[in-house]
Amino acid sequence: MAEFAEWEGFYVIVGAAAGALIGLQFVVMTLLADRPQLATPEAGAAFATPTVVHFSVALLLSAILRAPWHDIKPIAVLWGLVGLAGVIYMVIVIRRARKQKSYQPDFEDWLFHVALPLAANVVLALAALAAPSHEREALFAVGGATLLLLFIGIHNSWDTIVYQVFVRIPQTKE
Repeated sequence: MAEFAEWEGFYVIVGAAAGALIGLQFVVMTLLADRPQLATPEAGAAFATPTVVHFSVALLLSAILRAPWHDIKPIAVLWGLVGLAGVIYMVIVIRRARKQKSYQPDFEDWLFHVALPLAANVVLALAALAAPSHEREALFAVGGATLLLLFIGIHNSWDTIVYQVFVRIPQTKE
């Protein structure tokens, strides 16, 4: 379990960033809520909610991996369950994105809202299976998946804000 000590700083940084970005996402959504004509609950469920989920998963994984464990197996089970739940959630997100009619997703949207989060969650699930025999590699895989979810959340938050500011708000002024 000496491997975990080397990851402390990484998960402190990622966890703190994820927590701060969750808060910032709530602030932005609160500011946008003053514009009732922009309400698109179907698109929000498909695009905004998953962003908060990605930040939350990064925060959860950071907390799980910083707890004082004595063996990798229980941690691997937890991050494997998180990965499996993430894959299931991504299937739900795909259905929501295809069902909503207020926005037509392009390639970048499918990449950052579906493909990359799905890949991160699959990596988490597979890393759980590899952890007992390949601890170091599994920890790098989980670290990479956690960081990927954080960067996906940052990209998607920015993309949503830019869309609201440059597309949706001007549409309501016409």
